[in-house]
Amino acid sequence: QPVESGGGLVQAGGSLRLSCAASERTFSSYVVGWFRQAPGKEREFVAGISWTGGRTIYADSVKGRFTVSRDNAKNTVYLQMNSLKPEDTVLYYCAADVDTMVFVTSDLGEYDYWGQGTQVTVSS
Repeated sequence: QPVESGGGLVQAGGSLRLSCAASERTFSSYVVGWFRQAPGKEREFVAGISWTGGRTIYADSVKGRFTVSRDNAKNTVYLQMNSLKPEDTVLYYCAADVDTMVFVTSDLGEYDYWGQGTQVTVSS
């Protein structure tokens, strides 16, 4: 099961880097996605990355501000978040899709193993 970290409180316009780490070596072979969920709302896709990092996709709401990357030697996937806005204040999750190494999807139903989430709060 992946574990997220790096959340916290930041002012609008600031940056944070989230990490998603797993102990299983096979984690480096999976597509990994980042999602977020506000209270009372559905979980939404943020970004995803293939196992080599060669393919990435983003939600329109974060395109140009967020960057997903990975370091397979460390079994860790990152989400660099820049130019943060108050509306980015939500709980962020990472998840692994164990059925594919290269096909990155925004469909949360395709992801199998989820972390517990890390809270990001952006003050105005």
